[in-house]
Amino acid sequence: MPESGVELDLPPELAPVWQRLVERLRGLGSLLVAFSGGVDSSLLLAVAKRVLGQRVQAGLCLGPFTPSWEANRARSLAADLGVRLHQMDARELDDPDIVRNDPQRCYYCKRLRLGRLVELARELGLAAVAEGSQADDAMDFRPGERAVKELGLISPLAEAGLGKREVRALSRALGLATADLPPAACLASRVPWGTSLSQEALERIGKAERGLRELLPGNLRVRDHYPVARLELSPDDLARALKEPLRERIIQAVKAAGYDYAALDMEGYRMGGGQKTPGEA
Repeated sequence: MPESGVELDLPPELAPVWQRLVERLRGLGSLLVAFSGGVDSSLLLAVAKRVLGQRVQAGLCLGPFTPSWEANRARSLAADLGVRLHQMDARELDDPDIVRNDPQRCYYCKRLRLGRLVELARELGLAAVAEGSQADDAMDFRPGERAVKELGLISPLAEAGLGKREVRALSRALGLATADLPPAACLASRVPWGTSLSQEALERIGKAERGLRELLPGNLRVRDHYPVARLELSPDDLARALKEPLRERIIQAVKAAGYDYAALDMEGYRMGGGQKTPGEA
């Protein structure tokens, strides 16, 4: 039986979607959640734990596409929720379709990652695999959704009609630390379409972003145009970034990662800013 109750004191507009989500999960029996530690999958895992107790487990795909800070957050969240976490290296760079980095890269990557989670669930004897897409995702360019359908995964948040607003509101109601996290995406999304992916480039991007995140509080991306790093910062951080001593510290962090130049994108952070096709990045 589940360890926690599923009742929440919610405003009237949230109660129906909460109930639909609970009922969807209750009918599964057991579950493996594709977990990244982001806003959506964290809510899914937290609710599944309430509903299914020890009958839910989580799978985290590691490797060069996954930022270290996101992997660490996922480990911490799974431990806080008391959910068993399985970690695996997805080895994305072994797949030439992924390395080619065309506009269908996300499909190939999802097919690889989720396929391994389906195999894991089968080995563990779990009845289903769920991922964290929510209803508003249907409005974005998300080629990876094809892999979700092909592999037979379920998307309980979307099925229950939860959009971005409901996901964050329910996350706050559950006291999840992820409730107000900014959007996230894999490190490969920082590389322009048509530029082949490499371990060196992904490590360079990850090191630069890790250094900048110690200096700047807002959402940011390092877009790889090697030897140039094009920096997309939160609009609130743009003016600050040009003032000393922060300007020099930003330059040092970028050059320490392996870039020769740091270029500030005056449009600031926006989804899909690193690639030609719209989509979360």
